[in-house]
Amino acid sequence: MATPTNFTLDYALASHPGQLRPLNEDAIGARPDIGLFVLCDGLGGYNAGEIAATMAVSSLLSTLAADYEQASAAGAPFDPRQVMSERMIEMNGVISSAAANSAAFEGMATTIVVAWILGDRLWVAHAGDSRLYRFREGVLEALTRDHSFSQELLDAGMVTEEEAKLLPSKNLVTRALGAGGEVEPEVNDYPLRIGDVLMLCSDGLTEMVDDVQIAGAIFASVPDVQRAAQRLLDMANAAGGRDNVSVIVVRLAGRKGLEPRRASAAEVRSSVASKAASPSG
Repeated sequence: MATPTNFTLDYALASHPGQLRPLNEDAIGARPDIGLFVLCDGLGGYNAGEIAATMAVSSLLSTLAADYEQASAAGAPFDPRQVMSERMIEMNGVISSAAANSAAFEGMATTIVVAWILGDRLWVAHAGDSRLYRFREGVLEALTRDHSFSQELLDAGMVTEEEAKLLPSKNLVTRALGAGGEVEPEVNDYPLRIGDVLMLCSDGLTEMVDDVQIAGAIFASVPDVQRAAQRLLDMANAAGGRDNVSVIVVRLAGRKGLEPRRASAAEVRSSVASKAASPSG
């Protein structure tokens, strides 16, 4: 069965309403003891989006932890893919039901991205356009693909990346919890290494700051994850802060039971120089 994370984790959670919106409809939460992190973005234009986001974060942290602890206590097999998918589908029903039975909650919905570090692997579940990135050895890679109208057009080759950014419906998501009907969460898993940095974020960051800038901010800030998280928020707000912005930054600092060794500034600079000098491909 899956085991708790084999890594010691440095982590930081940060959120800001942005420069234009009076209400922060994002929600973030963590159970670092079992390597679990959740970020939700209540959908703008929907009633009570902040309620949907808060409900989803609170519920997923509680139910996933309970599922894991119950399986561990019973010595039973544990399938993160199945459990994460089932709990997100269940939460979709809860939010949809609440919205259907209360005028105050009518139409509420939320995107979601979940990162669960179990053993030596990262399990990622998401619905919507909140993202998860992995920063490894100077390279930033998106491990999620947006569930959005603009992404579907990009995948079909109907628009370029620059054209997609200008679409009037660019922020229309095609999957979300509570958006109506059934939802199909996407769940994938990836190997992890000591030194990996994971970054979960709402689109309030990625709409204002491109991937090159995000990579630069993480590179310039780690191993200080608090500084990295704050730097990313500051960059989004400096660029206009048109939406709420939330980030969770997690660094795999070392193996459990071992004192992590932090690279010096000189070593970090040397690593980047080596990457830049290496041929691509």
